[in-house]
Amino acid sequence: MEQSICQSCTMPMEDQTKWGTEKNGEKSQSYCLYCYDEGQFRVPEQTMEEMIEICIPYMKESGWEEEKARAMMKGILPSLKRWSTS
Repeated sequence: MEQSICQSCTMPMEDQTKWGTEKNGEKSQSYCLYCYDEGQFRVPEQTMEEMIEICIPYMKESGWEEEKARAMMKGILPSLKRWSTS
């Protein structure tokens, strides 16, 4: 089974405790609780570059080298639902 990731920040969404919420209170299967709440992005004006800068420290904590983490994020984020429409 393919692992789901947040379509904004790439955070693994292995269970519903990580899912954001839609306006009607249902869980969002596309976005995590850190990016999305009550049917909208928590920081709607955030750019893809700003998202990368926010994610890099967490990736480094998980053992990624900064350069590789940055390259991976720049490669994946443009294809995610949030960023592919901008």
